[in-house]
Amino acid sequence: MMRRFGLAFNDWFEKWMFLIIPCSLVAGFLSAPVLQRFVDWIPFLFAYVTLTMAIGCGLGQLREVMKKPGIMGLTFLIAHIVSPFIAYWMGVLLFGTDSPYVIGLVLFTIIPLGVSTVLWVGMSGGSVPLILAMVVLDSMLSPLVVPAGIAFLFDTAVEVEAGPLMLDLTILIVLPTIVGIALYELTGGKIQAKVKPYTAPVSKLCFAAVVTLNASAIAPYMHELKGDMLTLVPLVIALVGICYALGYLPARMLRVDREQLVTVSFAAGMRNISLGTVLALGYFSPLAAVPVVLSILIQQPLATLHHYVLQKLHNRNTSQRMSRNVR
Repeated sequence: MMRRFGLAFNDWFEKWMFLIIPCSLVAGFLSAPVLQRFVDWIPFLFAYVTLTMAIGCGLGQLREVMKKPGIMGLTFLIAHIVSPFIAYWMGVLLFGTDSPYVIGLVLFTIIPLGVSTVLWVGMSGGSVPLILAMVVLDSMLSPLVVPAGIAFLFDTAVEVEAGPLMLDLTILIVLPTIVGIALYELTGGKIQAKVKPYTAPVSKLCFAAVVTLNASAIAPYMHELKGDMLTLVPLVIALVGICYALGYLPARMLRVDREQLVTVSFAAGMRNISLGTVLALGYFSPLAAVPVVLSILIQQPLATLHHYVLQKLHNRNTSQRMSRNVR
């Protein structure tokens, strides 16, 4: 009974995630005075979400990804080099080099690929093993990638101690990932199927809780935004949309198969936003977290739109091929 309920709840959450997550964000803003006492729980909730993701990936899947260095390199190049440069210059042009919003925009693009990317890739006909392994690898590299990217783009303009940042990323991402992979290997890959009815629903609730608590943490600073939202919201929408396009267009030009096209386009567009908010609040001005939090509202609805566009393009291409074959 519990197994059926857990799986049904997990399926329901995934189906409506594009609405649930923004609602969780709004709930955090509205309930900030009550929820702020629980903000310290965020790292533990986040580590659990990472662990449940990692138990679905083993060393074999990681080895398969390493056999495709081209597609993996393209994804990481777009996600962590091209996108941060675009985010930086978009922010600088609109807010100036000293704005905390610029840090938030860059942080959104430079953090690891999002865990929820796995869900969208699966629903859109991409390669789940490929994206899962890339998310795991990207997460494990984050203690090196995030501090290095920030240091390169901002030089001395932003004071960040790389050591504590790398340690936090290791605790939040790397250690749960290693534990998850170890559990996968020790059980011969059977653990996820056995525990999914219980761990997956809890993981989804933890993910929503992280979003809610992050929103409550920055709620007291929202009055400082004043008229900036009129510029910031369209900017974040444009940036997230550009990230999806950056994944789709190069993959399309390289004529990769449809599975890889879908996988790369979603990977380039989606980030681990909960981690970004944790880092923004822990190491930068609370205002730096605002673009990251706004992307929570935008990333999932745009993922829905991207899914729809990919399906339409696939159906159109299939119809064209069938017409040529008939002739």
